[in-house]
Amino acid sequence: MKKLFLVIIVLLISVQIIFADEETGFQWPKEIVKKKTTVTLYQPQYDSFKNNILEGRMALSVKEKDKELVFGALWFKARLATDLEERTAVIENIDIDKVYFPGIEDTTKIEKFSGLLAEEIESWDVVMSLDRLIASLEQVEDLKTLSENLNNTPPDIYFRTESSVLVSIDGDAKLKEVEGAGFEYVVNTPFFIVKDSKGKYYIKGGKFWYVSSQVTSGYKHTEKVPADIEKFATDNIEDKEQDSVSMSITEAPELIVVTKPSSLVSTDGEPDYASIDGTTLLYVANSTDDIVMDINSQNHYVLIAGRWYYSKSLNDSDWKFAEPEDLPEDFSKIPADSDMGNVRASIPGTPEAENALLEQSIPQTATVDRKTAKVEVQWDGDPKFEKIEGTDVSVAKNTDKTVLLIKKKYYCVDDAIWFVADKPTGPWIVSDVRPDEVDQIPPESEAYNVKYVYIYESTPEVVYVGYLPGYNYSYVYGGCVVYGTGYYYRPWYGTYYYPRPVTFGFGVHYNPWTGWGFSVGFSYGWIGWGFHPYRRAFWGPRGYHRGYRRGYNRGYNRGYSRGARAGYAAGSRNSNVYNNRSNGVKSTNARTAQANNKNLNNKARPSSKPNNVYADKKGNVYQRDKGGNWENKNNKASQKPSQQPSQKPSQKPAQQPQNKPSTGQTQQNRQGSSGMSSQQKQNMNKSHQSRSTGNQNYNRARSSGYSGGSRGGGSRGGGGGRRR
Repeated sequence: MKKLFLVIIVLLISVQIIFADEETGFQWPKEIVKKKTTVTLYQPQYDSFKNNILEGRMALSVKEKDKELVFGALWFKARLATDLEERTAVIENIDIDKVYFPGIEDTTKIEKFSGLLAEEIESWDVVMSLDRLIASLEQVEDLKTLSENLNNTPPDIYFRTESSVLVSIDGDAKLKEVEGAGFEYVVNTPFFIVKDSKGKYYIKGGKFWYVSSQVTSGYKHTEKVPADIEKFATDNIEDKEQDSVSMSITEAPELIVVTKPSSLVSTDGEPDYASIDGTTLLYVANSTDDIVMDINSQNHYVLIAGRWYYSKSLNDSDWKFAEPEDLPEDFSKIPADSDMGNVRASIPGTPEAENALLEQSIPQTATVDRKTAKVEVQWDGDPKFEKIEGTDVSVAKNTDKTVLLIKKKYYCVDDAIWFVADKPTGPWIVSDVRPDEVDQIPPESEAYNVKYVYIYESTPEVVYVGYLPGYNYSYVYGGCVVYGTGYYYRPWYGTYYYPRPVTFGFGVHYNPWTGWGFSVGFSYGWIGWGFHPYRRAFWGPRGYHRGYRRGYNRGYNRGYSRGARAGYAAGSRNSNVYNNRSNGVKSTNARTAQANNKNLNNKARPSSKPNNVYADKKGNVYQRDKGGNWENKNNKASQKPSQQPSQKPSQKPAQQPQNKPSTGQTQQNRQGSSGMSSQQKQNMNKSHQSRSTGNQNYNRARSSGYSGGSRGGGSRGGGGGRRR
């Protein structure tokens, strides 16, 4: 027993060390010590972010042995590599544009410090928390782009008060014979639907079987299933252990089979309304769906695919789309820590919505090897193309890939990599050019998502690529993030069936800390089966990642510790589409970068100083005290600051900052004003707020096992604990 106790103690200490190492890797400020000189670098502030190039500035201090502390600022440009799954970013290939030490006129000292910074930092790649970086990007302009002309027409919305499952078929059912089996299966659905030789239809969902004489109605639970059909299901449905909620269900849920865009809203019995503190709103407590009632208007609002729809009654089929700006005023007052706090990301103007918008600007990046990256394009007959209206682009219709014809060249986008060929049948090579015409593609086209795939740089060996969340059907509308374009895309029917992406019908929910997740059926066994060759296309490049369950399990759900949010979060994992590839991707995450680059943060150590020093765009340096007062850290209070920043040693001519420091702002002021104008103080306070928000987001993510390269198997948190 004593030996076991010692082993446990050692393991606990090891875990603490691992997390401590991880934490210090993301800690600011950082210190570099060289030649009896200590340089302290404070958390970066960003000025622009375009493609994968990040530009910004850092406040810094330099302390030589036995000499006074000197404050300064540096401007940098760097390439950003990201890992959205691990919530990490690497600022690499840092190029220092200029260095400035306010109040210092000794050019020899400036050159000395500048040389030290260039020597150390330009060979240093910075690994940092993506959550902190995103919060800091709040002050970068033009990141919140609007996705225009999305279709927000309500789908058919079904309401049920008992356990139900929505089974979607992509248009009229298309049957295909299973060779040598004597029965057929419905090809245009991700659900298991089979028709036997007697005209009966069988659906397999989880542990339940259903039978009906009609493909879209009349399904009843059955335990009498033809042996050959049961074997066909066993051989082709993924065998996964059911979660505890699914295992507890004893009665087969009702099936609602649809052939048009639809969504299901359900409750456990009659709606149980509860108040939302500080508002005139009610929410339905006994549902995994987001249902809010506005007492003033008596309208019910439901959140589907990031869009709010409203109606007087949940049973009313007359649903209308609510423009985000027209939501009741009290929506923005929903407390973040309330049971409905998770919906704040879908309410414009809230910090959660703002953060979601910033997430839209962050690409997932990768380095692609020209020689090994391959793509195979399958055609159902001779290649057929259709011109996209209003563009100079034609899109292929009878293939499983997105193939475009532009100026007599053929382009294929596969797992967020551009390929090019002279013929539609290949041979295909990695493209280092993204055609400008791609930006003309409207959301009415099924190829709309490829406009969010980019090529940043290239060498003879590799191509640096990346994609924004739009590639995975996450778009911006009205100050919020929504899923899918809302348009119905007609699939290809021929010898083969090639489905197109869908918006509704699969329980898509947004979580502030995990992004979009799916949940449908009662967990495993409802969606996806191996016999269907192109099922991933329903949900695009990242495919479908199931959540724990869909629907509200009477009684048991109140004791389900992880809750509905965790279920949806589970459906959001493994979202880096570059990980789909078995070839061609040299690196796409921080771990690979760490393995390939020995300079990651290894020249710096965490500093014990508070992370409270900032540089403004003019190069003035300010320190914030605990009372919120600002002190100008001019290095020579008796002199005016130098107007001349240092040139980068032996590389660049001297450059002026974008704006000269104001001579009226040079005196240190310990009373908090620092000679700052109200606008400067406002900007500094915004920088401080962004830094604080980033720390909060990082800590929340970390506490849930979702930051700093450690997934931990959990969700990244998010508001509310309802229905657990």
